[in-house]
Amino acid sequence: MKLSILTVSLLSTLSVADAFRSSFAGSRAGPVATARTNDSTMLCMKTIAVFGASGLTGSECVFQALKEGDTVIGLARTPSNLKIPEGSGGDNAGKPLNEPNLTMIGGDVTNKDDVAKVFAGQDVDGVIIALGGKTSDVGETMLTDGTNTVIAAMKEKGVKRLAVVTSIGAGDSESQAPLMFKALMMTVMKKIFVDKNNQEDATTKSGLEYCIVRPGGLTVDAPTGIINVIDGKAGSIPRADVAQFCLDAVRVEDFPYIGKAACISSVGGTAWKKDRSKAARGEM
Repeated sequence: MKLSILTVSLLSTLSVADAFRSSFAGSRAGPVATARTNDSTMLCMKTIAVFGASGLTGSECVFQALKEGDTVIGLARTPSNLKIPEGSGGDNAGKPLNEPNLTMIGGDVTNKDDVAKVFAGQDVDGVIIALGGKTSDVGETMLTDGTNTVIAAMKEKGVKRLAVVTSIGAGDSESQAPLMFKALMMTVMKKIFVDKNNQEDATTKSGLEYCIVRPGGLTVDAPTGIINVIDGKAGSIPRADVAQFCLDAVRVEDFPYIGKAACISSVGGTAWKKDRSKAARGEM
């Protein structure tokens, strides 16, 4: 199995000029301290479960895991929506993703029986929750309810390792969100952030080996291979890099952010123009 090398850079501050649906601009306030997990030990993984597998981030998780030799079981409302992702897929982006070691299950993440199908028949070694969708379409508590359902199934089957994708601004990271984005969090995005906060709370109380992943502004760019774990304002990050961070979280035995919430952005997050395309917003 291929060992991925996660580059983690700790940034003290990142300056941003607008919200996630506008433009980011800024500059590094100081030197970047870099630590590599070259010596980390990979878990002997056989199967990774991905919930929200057909989404823009979930599909990156599925695609990259398959390319690195893992078996993947994915749950999605509409499995046929799973495509080779734009970020990592290259010239094949947008084509159907069908591989022998991929099993896609159609279902609702809030439905106990649907979730149980993911864990039936073979051992699952790690779980990634990358749920999404408009509140008007999926409901006001889908993230929390779905995460609780997955956690219960994991406990029943003895699965320990979990990565949950939320957002910058969730939990105790509100101060890391850009000013304009904070305004959205308190108005038009208030309900989704209540759900995200409750989702994070359920994760931290799960007793599992979890990592909460809080990405900055998401793009569908090619992966950079560099992830910055930040303490300051959030910048951008390709969904492909978010996926690699999630995969490392469930595959690297001594992953340094287990039991923590990591706010991440790419090296490009210090000076960036938001990708406002329909593809980046998942509206294609």
